[in-house]
Amino acid sequence: MNFNIYLDDETGEQLNKVAEKAGESRNALVRRAVSEWLKSRGKPQWPAEVLAFKGMADMPLFEAGRDRLKPPVADPLA
Repeated sequence: MNFNIYLDDETGEQLNKVAEKAGESRNALVRRAVSEWLKSRGKPQWPAEVLAFKGMADMPLFEAGRDRLKPPVADPLA
C-alpha cells in the first residue's frame, strides 16, 4: 500500500540523516517505526504478574458486598 505523509522540515532532515547513517531508505525507517508503534499499541497487554494473579485467600470476593450497596439515585447530580 502506498500513501504520502508530510513532515516538517526539521523532522525530514533528521530522518534523512538517520537513514543515511543507518544505510537504509527513509521508507524503510518509516515502515519499521510504524510497525513497532502499532505492535506496542495495537493490543493492550496486561503485565504477566497481573495475568497470573489468582487473588488473595483472606480477601472477600468483590461481589460479596454487592447486597449492601445503595441503589443509584435517579439524578446522579442531585
